[in-house]
Amino acid sequence: MTARKTPAPTPPAAAVAADAHWAATRERLMARARPVLKLTICDDDEAKQAVNNARHVEQQAKIEADRNPDDEAAQAAHRAAVTALDDAQAVLAAVSIPLRFQALDRKTYKALLAAHRPTEDQAEDGYEFNVDTLGPILIAASSLDGITEDDAQTYLDTWATSEAQALLNTAFAVQREERMDLGKG
Repeated sequence: MTARKTPAPTPPAAAVAADAHWAATRERLMARARPVLKLTICDDDEAKQAVNNARHVEQQAKIEADRNPDDEAAQAAHRAAVTALDDAQAVLAAVSIPLRFQALDRKTYKALLAAHRPTEDQAEDGYEFNVDTLGPILIAASSLDGITEDDAQTYLDTWATSEAQALLNTAFAVQREERMDLGKG
């Protein structure tokens, strides 16, 4: 599935002619894709532990190789550790389930929030929306992998609390993902 992009209105020709730099900058700004976050699910503890172990061995081998750049055995051990880590990561990727979520456009997100007002109890607890009704809709709307509202509701109802919360948090977090730096120019 391709990333959703902001449609670009055509600027006046006089403005483009007056400032070609701004026209190029504007074109790049209009072509930006909305943020995407990934939630990876893996039920295989052995595969996760194998990656952790391989990563530790690779780091130790790298330290030894960096200390002894002329020691071919240390260099070979590091290359072997890198290969073992790559292999362990490939196994982990094969048994994992990546879910991708993309931020909705601002108008759509605000409309969803407005359509799911909090209950009285939720409002008293400081909520600005009804997470119970909005959650599955937001998960489905922001999923790049085709999660339906029914699927989302099933996951939220049947997964362990922390896992359901991670799913929900990812769908909300991508809406607030910031890719800007307000540093000095």
